[in-house]
Amino acid sequence: QVQLVESGGGLVQPGGSLRLSCAASGISFSLYNMGWYRQAPGQQRELVAVITRGGSTNYADSVKGRFTISRDNAKNTMYLQMNSLKPEDTAVYYCQATFAKAYWGQGTQVTVSS
Repeated sequence: QVQLVESGGGLVQPGGSLRLSCAASGISFSLYNMGWYRQAPGQQRELVAVITRGGSTNYADSVKGRFTISRDNAKNTMYLQMNSLKPEDTAVYYCQATFAKAYWGQGTQVTVSS
């Protein structure tokens, strides 16, 4: 059974930092391209960042220079380091694993507010 479990979300003030984790089980993690997506209330889910199985990364323009995606294949875990957070980063953050098909986690809430 495939499971993707996000953690690390919470409430943070503008300018603060959070690190999200996505722990995967039931898949050969190193074969999968991984990604972070987010969905704010009333908005469509959008891509935040992706990291390929080879380690290449790509970011949404809105987070470039502030967020860093990484993965640890030995721990079957992907990370998203989020710095200089803004209120517009408030959303539910989801991780996705893609190989032959896509799997999603349940999401973790990130709220940026003073």
